Amino acid sequence: MHVPDGFINAPVSVAAGVVAAAAVAVSLRGARRELDERTAPLAGLVAAFIFAVQMLNFPVAAGTSGHLLGGALAAILVGPYTGVLCVSVVLLMQGILFADGGLTALGVNITVMGVVTVVVAHAIFRGLLRILPSTRRSVTVAAFTGALLSVPAAAAAFTAVYAIGGTTDVPIGKVITAMVGVHVLIGIGEAAITAATVGAVIAVRPDLVHGARGLTTRLKLRVDGALVDAPAAAAAPAPAGAGSTRKVWVTGLVTALVLAGFVSFYASADPDGLEKVAADKGIDEKVEEHAAANSPLADYGVKDVDDARLSGGLAGVIGVGVTVVAGTGIFWAVRRRRTEDLTATSTAPSTSASAG
Repeated sequence: MHVPDGFINAPVSVAAGVVAAAAVAVSLRGARRELDERTAPLAGLVAAFIFAVQMLNFPVAAGTSGHLLGGALAAILVGPYTGVLCVSVVLLMQGILFADGGLTALGVNITVMGVVTVVVAHAIFRGLLRILPSTRRSVTVAAFTGALLSVPAAAAAFTAVYAIGGTTDVPIGKVITAMVGVHVLIGIGEAAITAATVGAVIAVRPDLVHGARGLTTRLKLRVDGALVDAPAAAAAPAPAGAGSTRKVWVTGLVTALVLAGFVSFYASADPDGLEKVAADKGIDEKVEEHAAANSPLADYGVKDVDDARLSGGLAGVIGVGVTVVAGTGIFWAVRRRRTEDLTATSTAPSTSASAG
């Protein structure tokens, strides 16, 4: 659903840029509360994983494909504020290096693909967890539902932006019907990927899943032949290896590299939902050439490498590498700022007492 340059006029693009900038600013502050020494490097990995999986377009209808948006996955794994930053990092890397998603439309893309998906998915996820049993399966079910509904919500958000600032005269009723219709199908794929990934991480390290924090499994004791909950003091111990995230980080990075460097070659070549609707309804009549169209990595291929498989694989590996480095650097900086704030807060009373 990457919006290219030319779909939305300049005033609305600027307004969307302001909204996106405000959302990123708020998220930078909010992420300080979500990130710690374990989750900061994992947030960079989540961004890289989203980048990799977005290269895997899957067929959803005749001549149409879809791909992961990633907002729901990021919000559940690392928190909603950090999730907005993860998707924003991915969109920035894609726009600058791979000419995917317009640069003047970056604000629109962050608002639609980042903010809307995260807010909708997180709200639904949290709402369901309040009424479902406190189990790991409930987390997976809530993740599936939140992801499923976040995609058509993003499609509706794009349609709203287009209704205000679209550059072509297309009946909005037809646009929203087509956009929401195809993105409901794409949402099923998004939900399956999100639930599978969240379930896999919960199975090995539930303590690393932001959305599963507070989810505890009480030990059962057999008393007079019946199973009863153990006292709170005898709660289940932390997962083995909970002190280190290295194994999870390495496994996730290798998975992302394999998906982007090898599996992406077998992705559907059909246009994605927005591209298909834009071509069918005439939304793309005033599309503009991307400012980074001559980038060495434009269109997810390495320039001057003739072998398509090798070219695409190298581009995917480079993309994963750049995204994980950029994302990890940003999230460590946010984490360091939180540490500095806490240090300043803890030393303030003693300084005042000394002055007195």
